[in-house]
Amino acid sequence: MRWSQAHVPTLREDPAEAEAVSHRLLVRAGYVRQLTAGHYSLLPLAVRVRAKIIDVVRSEMDAVGGQEMLLPALHPAEPWRRSGRWELMGQEMFRLRDRRGAELALGMTHEEIFATVARELGSYRSLPQRWYQFQTKFRDEPRPKGGLMRTREFTMKDAYSFDIDRAGLDASFAAFHGAYTRIFERLGLPVLAVEASSGTVGGSDSVEFMCPAEAGEDRVAHSPACGYAANIERATSKLPEVTDAPGPPAPEPFDTPGVRTIDDLATGHGAPADRQIKTLVYVLDERPALVLLRGDHPLNEQKLVDATGATAVRAAAAEEIRGWLGALPGSLGAVGVTDLPVIADEALRGRRDMFTGANRDDVHLRGVDVERDIRVGAWADLREVAEGEPCPRCGEPLRILRAIEVGRIVKLGDRYARALGAEVPDADGRQVPLVMGSYGIGVERAMAAIVEIHHDDRGVVWPLAVAPYQVVIVVAQTDDEATARAGEALYRDLLAAGVETIIDDRPERAGVKFRDAELTGIPCRVTVGRRGLAEGAADVTRRSTGESEKVALDEVVGHIRRLLG
Repeated sequence: MRWSQAHVPTLREDPAEAEAVSHRLLVRAGYVRQLTAGHYSLLPLAVRVRAKIIDVVRSEMDAVGGQEMLLPALHPAEPWRRSGRWELMGQEMFRLRDRRGAELALGMTHEEIFATVARELGSYRSLPQRWYQFQTKFRDEPRPKGGLMRTREFTMKDAYSFDIDRAGLDASFAAFHGAYTRIFERLGLPVLAVEASSGTVGGSDSVEFMCPAEAGEDRVAHSPACGYAANIERATSKLPEVTDAPGPPAPEPFDTPGVRTIDDLATGHGAPADRQIKTLVYVLDERPALVLLRGDHPLNEQKLVDATGATAVRAAAAEEIRGWLGALPGSLGAVGVTDLPVIADEALRGRRDMFTGANRDDVHLRGVDVERDIRVGAWADLREVAEGEPCPRCGEPLRILRAIEVGRIVKLGDRYARALGAEVPDADGRQVPLVMGSYGIGVERAMAAIVEIHHDDRGVVWPLAVAPYQVVIVVAQTDDEATARAGEALYRDLLAAGVETIIDDRPERAGVKFRDAELTGIPCRVTVGRRGLAEGAADVTRRSTGESEKVALDEVVGHIRRLLG
């Protein structure tokens, strides 16, 4: 390819709207352009990178017995209704009707649709089956951001395993786990495999592959000492044991005028936050419930969702709360409440002599014994862990890292197979539902994550495996016949040797070409100029290190091939 004919619209300045490094550099280096919020056009260089990422993923899917398919992106409502996710997906699902009035959706994911294909499996003898595709997904993100990291339209490699039993699922899950580890290593992405919530996809075990990066939207609790890692939505810690005094025989009310927060009660009334019971009011599937935590512990809403199975969760409004409890936030408690369900965090189990609201404005209670005074309907791990808390495995301090989720694997079980009728006869002739696993990688998000990890102050620094071209030849003086001829000869020789090469033959100053070569991140630059040509040599520069060396013209091809491995 000739740069003079290529569409590589580089920019000298950062785009104003870009915050993440990958967003800024992919726009500046001419890889992507935004059409509208959450929708990006991939330009020629990005398409080449995307194809290479797909090639890496495809080779590892094939290596674990994957068979590639391509299923529709436009889905009828019926399979989604059968699985129960038509309502569960809520506003993030793009929905429409065709000219006959039939309800349709743009696919957010494909568990239901792959399960319909699996209905044709005729026997346990054909198992395991491992199927995958590269398909466009659509999600109506309320706040798309970060360039390619959170969009409304993106390519996902989604794979699904089908087994006869849980032991088979475990084997498939392990195979995909290994494949993902190899994929991210080949892509140059350092990842942590972390425990995670299964979210709306359901299932049991869920592992996310997280790439630590400041631009990441996820937070991961990690112990460098033992390797424990979990998404903040799933993470736990080992809290120190607490021994409380017995306290009074019954809760004692006391006036707390103007107290509205945990800190107010702690500073003005001698009630440390770790001895307070924080009462939150949530509406779970349109039903109110009280959620209790220790005063110094924040709630993680995903943990509440996982604990209750609720599909619609929101914090109650102040006037709703007054109607149910008779007081406004700041004076709320669960003592004596019998007509609303109460869900309590495990850190409150067994606690005595505690403080909480009295459900009367400006009044609190002291001496509360949780077991004696509160009718707890369910206990669950609801609190969000914090930096420095002891690891649940080794007890060493946890670190909280920002990270980008680049892949996820989930043990789905037989939920979708039962809903969609994907069954086979087992060895005894009984019809049994297939046991499924789900395995996803976002292709464009992986591209962005690679840039987040591999860049410097001059631009992108692509790993060789995914670079759009391996070599750029910079002809320093295109108006010099001998220099142009030498550059053309090297270009032809590198192409003949199987090296992916682009020649910058533009009538621009050498400095402009150098800046663009660095900005776009091509791993190796060969500079052909009058001065080097007089010595029968070219300059070979490695993008990753910036190191340059003079190489004789007749040795450049061999030198490049050695550099590329």
